[in-house]
Amino acid sequence: MEPPAHEPSTAIGDLGESAVLARILPRLAPGDAAHLGAGDDAAVVAAPDGRFVVTTDLMVHGPDFRLAWSTPSDLGWKAAATNLTDVAAMGARPTALVVAIAAPPSLDVGVLEGIADGLREGLTALAPGAGVVGGDLSASSVLMISVTAFGDLEGRAPVLRSGARPGDVIAHAGGRGDAARGLALLFARARDERGEPDAAAAAALRTEHPRLVAAQLAPTPPVSAGVVAAEAGATAMLDVSDGLARDARRIAEASGIGIDFRSAALGPDPLTALAGAEDHGLLAAFPADVPPPHPFEVIGVATAEAGVLTLDGAPVDTAGWDPYAGWDGVGG
Repeated sequence: MEPPAHEPSTAIGDLGESAVLARILPRLAPGDAAHLGAGDDAAVVAAPDGRFVVTTDLMVHGPDFRLAWSTPSDLGWKAAATNLTDVAAMGARPTALVVAIAAPPSLDVGVLEGIADGLREGLTALAPGAGVVGGDLSASSVLMISVTAFGDLEGRAPVLRSGARPGDVIAHAGGRGDAARGLALLFARARDERGEPDAAAAAALRTEHPRLVAAQLAPTPPVSAGVVAAEAGATAMLDVSDGLARDARRIAEASGIGIDFRSAALGPDPLTALAGAEDHGLLAAFPADVPPPHPFEVIGVATAEAGVLTLDGAPVDTAGWDPYAGWDGVGG
């Protein structure tokens, strides 16, 4: 990743931790829930409900992203988005993030500044009022970003995966298959003759297919829809990160139900919609007499066949994304 042309390259190893933090922290805001943000050994965050929701996610160069394809801002935005949707899937409102980054000492500090900008911009767009309250920096042979996110249930019961019942309608909010289509484009057309990621080709794809590439590199999931679903009476919910069918199976197994998807509701390519990962939409079940609230769309129905997923009555593949499947230990 080359630094911005208007600034000289400065490796983070040449600056040292304190100087790097001095470049990053002013780009971030602690958010409304922070009583004490970054600067001490730990942050202090309000939990007015008496409980808090917490989740964590790790992004590693190679299996999770490629610096040649993603801008630093993309990385920060996606790191925020992937955690915010996990909080939203519990029916909670995101309040705070803690971010840890490990990076090669030779990495330009502008990359970390860009990640910080992406985190701030992602929070502003997807979870207004939430902020970054602290984190950690370390050295590593590859770039890694770990985010821990917190959320406020605001007096509501958490929405679990295990509450769906036969007869419930199955509804989804967010993109279906766009991130997978974007990734397929990048692998097909943004690699050089050696198979390595090609930054120039990726930039061209951003212009040619902006919606699909952005869905993969900087998704805009419906974070606010989590609270909306909880208030509407959702019986079960989760973040669709590993593929719609794979994640639906998790609700089915936890709730002891089956799910029959409707191909007409999944768009022109139902199989890609079911298999594609990383859209980070929200999948929820609602009682049959509760109209799913906007932006949820009905895509199926819960059946009594525990753990069985079908498409118009026919069995469907639920493989989806598995970070260990086919992993050879070499990042791209």
